[in-house]
Amino acid sequence: MADIRNEIEKRRTFAIISHPDAGKTTLTEKLLLYGGAIALAGSVKGKKTARHAVSDWMEIEKQRGISVTSSVMQFRYDGSCINILDTPGHQDFSEDTYRTLMAADSAVMVIDAAKGVEPQTRKLFKVCLLRDIPIFTFINKMDRDARSPYDLLDEIEYELGIKTYPMNWPIGSGKEFQGVYDREKREILAFRAVDELANGQHEVPVIEADLSDPGLSDLIGQSHYETLCDDVELLDGAGYEFDMDAVRHGRLSPVFFGSALTNFGVEPFLKEFLRLTPPPLPREADVGAIDPFRPDFSAFVFKIQANMNRAHRDRIAFMRICSGRFEKGMEVYHVQGGKKIKLAQPQQLMAQEREIIDEAYAGDIIGVFDPGIFSIGDTICTGAEKFQFGGIPTFAPEHFNRVYQVDTMKRKQFVKGMSQIAQEGAIQIFQEYKTGMEEIIVGVVGVLQFDVLKFRLEHEYNVDIRLEALPYEHIRWIENKDIDLDHLSGTSDMKKIRDLKGNPLLLFVNSWSVGMTLDRNEGLVLSEFGRN
Repeated sequence: MADIRNEIEKRRTFAIISHPDAGKTTLTEKLLLYGGAIALAGSVKGKKTARHAVSDWMEIEKQRGISVTSSVMQFRYDGSCINILDTPGHQDFSEDTYRTLMAADSAVMVIDAAKGVEPQTRKLFKVCLLRDIPIFTFINKMDRDARSPYDLLDEIEYELGIKTYPMNWPIGSGKEFQGVYDREKREILAFRAVDELANGQHEVPVIEADLSDPGLSDLIGQSHYETLCDDVELLDGAGYEFDMDAVRHGRLSPVFFGSALTNFGVEPFLKEFLRLTPPPLPREADVGAIDPFRPDFSAFVFKIQANMNRAHRDRIAFMRICSGRFEKGMEVYHVQGGKKIKLAQPQQLMAQEREIIDEAYAGDIIGVFDPGIFSIGDTICTGAEKFQFGGIPTFAPEHFNRVYQVDTMKRKQFVKGMSQIAQEGAIQIFQEYKTGMEEIIVGVVGVLQFDVLKFRLEHEYNVDIRLEALPYEHIRWIENKDIDLDHLSGTSDMKKIRDLKGNPLLLFVNSWSVGMTLDRNEGLVLSEFGRN
């Protein structure tokens, strides 16, 4: 038992979130470099070179240079076993990011030093607040022209409602960037604009910074020296005090300044992050909080991905281990399925790459072969007590298209592709109320998901589709089990549909129509969320 506790305490599982182009994927890869997980960072844009970001494994990601699905990477560093969950930055894939955040114990928020807090950052941050998890901030691209660090901190506090504590402080920015001052160690990490070295490291000269020594001005310049002295005095006198309890509950965010592209400040950030971020946290279930150190194994499915390996057309269920130790070949109880199963081909993941593992512990993310029995939110456990972790809510789609199959001879591939992609949670499929699967409507949270659907059906299932945009913007599930859809009185723009489980739903063009339909049907109860 002592060995299990020791292994669990080594685990750190966190998600990296940001607005697109803030440098999230670049930071992820530099962390992997320090952990020795990869030997060479990829080109994030991926258009001008054969290399691409290691976390962007889907073909469409390589071609477009954007992340459209979350990826999982594990590596070891300085005695810790680190699970990184890299999330899509684009808001059209926010549902995938939300599910991924459910599996994390902390979050790293990457902010562009020139742009500050951007729309997607706000949305993802609110999800983190709901989770009550530590949030660390890495203000990136300090080697480029940047806004005042005071303005950036004020914006974080005003826009996101979280206090900030700068762990280090920048000395200049852009061409004048001299490095950062470490407030705790009272030393300066000097910035040198050199190319990335072959082993992925970046030599960072360290200068003992006695701010009372005027000789320091010779090293960083008189103007920078005077500004730094004033800044440090102001931060120490008027800034927030460091409060570990506030950090653990997402009320105070430790802030680090650096440049992921040049590796500057990445390793000091990683070391401090590992020191401050917690090991696996308890998870709420229907029987109460599940302690990660309890001996019985438990986990929940937060993501399903088909065709990660095109050669095998496989389907992987991503599981966050919440308690105990997993052993290869062990028998577990699938709560939703109501039966005992063996998890096939348990794997540790490095984006698309994977290797079969013999064991894993609370905090780890594992992938298992899914023959079609798992759904997002499912719980698996061992031991006498059977329980279920809290479900993962489904976002209501906001955009709808009717889908037409171009080649009707490929009906089998079409149905398989649509079903598998829907089971991943990227799209939601609905049927016409009368005609069923002959008429398919797809709903998504963001319109880019339509492009991903079309691309994946063509490249993974050899199926071409044609999409027809529909005017609907609101969807409601009907809670009344005894409702007669034929006699439901709605507005002229209302459409009656069913989901794949047969539940009745209504589509509306505007919110006025929703209210009018409720007024016309006494006792009708509509919900914005689907039933699992």
